[in-house]
Amino acid sequence: MADRFDVAIRGGLVVRPHGRAPLDVLVRDGRIAALAAQGHDSDADRTIDASGMLVLPGMVDTHVHLMEPGDPEREDFPTGTLAAARSGVTTIVEHTHGWPVTTPERLAEKRDHLRGRSHVDFALAAHVWPDQVGRLGELWRAGVAFFKVFTCETHGVPPVRPDLMLDVFDELAAVDAACLVHCEDDLITGRAERRLRLQLRDDPAVLYEWRSREAELVATGATALLARLTGARATIAHVSHPAALDVLAGEQRSGSTAVAETCPQYLFLHEDEVLEHGTLRKFTPPARIRSRADESAMWAAFNDGTVNHLSTDHAPSTLAHKAEGGMWGAHFGLPGLDSTLPLMIDAALTGRTSLERVVAAYAEAPARCYRLNGKGRLAVGSDADLAIVDPTERWTLTNEAVISKAGWTPFAGRQLQGRVVTTLLRGREVVIEGKPVEQNALSGRFLLGPGAVPS
Repeated sequence: MADRFDVAIRGGLVVRPHGRAPLDVLVRDGRIAALAAQGHDSDADRTIDASGMLVLPGMVDTHVHLMEPGDPEREDFPTGTLAAARSGVTTIVEHTHGWPVTTPERLAEKRDHLRGRSHVDFALAAHVWPDQVGRLGELWRAGVAFFKVFTCETHGVPPVRPDLMLDVFDELAAVDAACLVHCEDDLITGRAERRLRLQLRDDPAVLYEWRSREAELVATGATALLARLTGARATIAHVSHPAALDVLAGEQRSGSTAVAETCPQYLFLHEDEVLEHGTLRKFTPPARIRSRADESAMWAAFNDGTVNHLSTDHAPSTLAHKAEGGMWGAHFGLPGLDSTLPLMIDAALTGRTSLERVVAAYAEAPARCYRLNGKGRLAVGSDADLAIVDPTERWTLTNEAVISKAGWTPFAGRQLQGRVVTTLLRGREVVIEGKPVEQNALSGRFLLGPGAVPS
């Protein structure tokens, strides 16, 4: 008698980090129960025909800002996570600067607020606030996925400078907690800001003079060194250019376990675009590509694994928000959940990278880095989170198609090959042909961090 499964995804080409193969994906109780040769003998309550399609694991985006609780005008969970699901992202780790999680009580409040508000599974990160150092272990045991640390004042979050970072890393290492570190040196950015303001500068070029390469290099070096000295599990957030990767690599050769994250904006966008687009290119670190050599070096670092994993750093602002306050006052950040996997699929199908590398960097590696068990892998026993992609579809990314409340994308007008047509979360379709499946809407679950102690 043939085995019976809840769902069978048949006829697709399954893509994993080390290769691809024509396999059927068989699901039972929300998990992948088997990967079987096509044409095998099995029954399923429901069959999804993936003939001619690519079957990828659902992506795991570990750097997302959805602005909730607090002011949801820029983004909220239902909208942001629908943008994620439509684009093949099935797990996120979220933290918002407007309502930071700094205590176990705030984590519990946020969990309660978000119940029934997510289309994808999600974990939550905490911010390291200087006056909370000494209590980080409590937050780790309460269930946060990692700690976000800023080395410079940004978004109203106070900086953690190297003297205090040593204490933070010692504390995190003691409980084996992970952290994501925004690396721009506060003294260098502060001095540059004072100089530029005294000159009454408000032109777009202030962005890359203020948030300079030097500031990123200094903070990256100090962070990687302190991670080596303490044994802390650190990720250098949104590394923007090859020189910063070189600084990190030097510390890695000396024993640092710090790793690099990057984002599509550092692979596709050029530094001088801010001169034309102004605040629509205000994010930090800024785009750094100045030449074809810079661009090639970043893609090489992505392809050879120098970059450990990819994220969006999804930090949306509407066009109206971006028009407020000029280069100094407008919000930092870009929307990214609508565009990241589509851009990377196109890059793979047009020869800039490989589908295997995209799956490794945007699904498996971030799940492994933050110990999100059951996520990011297309393997027996893992959650049946899948993105089914039509590799033949050609389409144009437009502002009008963006689901995020931002309503725009810096990649508008790009012609892309390959499109996510179905997204499954734990074996259930949550998006088909760009539309949410009503009976499975807002079914995302909260994921406790790996340090959580059962209550």
